[in-house]
Amino acid sequence: MTEYTKPLPKADPVTAPFWESLKREKIEVQRCDDCEAHIFYPRALCPYCSSRRLKWTPVSGRGRIYTLTIVHKAPGPAFKADAPYVVALVELDEGCRMMTNIVDVLADPDHVRIGMPVEIVYHHVTDDVTLPKFRPVARAEA
Repeated sequence: MTEYTKPLPKADPVTAPFWESLKREKIEVQRCDDCEAHIFYPRALCPYCSSRRLKWTPVSGRGRIYTLTIVHKAPGPAFKADAPYVVALVELDEGCRMMTNIVDVLADPDHVRIGMPVEIVYHHVTDDVTLPKFRPVARAEA
């Protein structure tokens, strides 16, 4: 693997199952056994009913862009080569939302739109870290 120079997430006991699922290319998020809500970002209590009965559940990895921004000026040297790039809030089909990047947009991020269907792409950036990114779903599949 090539050297990755951007900041990387650090798993902790609450988030480790999420990061492990990405390494297996099978995204999982928490689901509350009491109110049945899917939850992202990982936490110790359900944000809807305060239950501690949260279980890791596989999800589809498909959703729609809820909102987005196109970054033209990189926040630091490590991101400069990527600009312009899309940062989006994706609402998964299961209902929770995830901040991510939209990739594979044919070198023109201006074509990305709110409501656009997307699917997960697993970016294995180191042996220990896989990042969830999303790409537009081909029109025939949408």
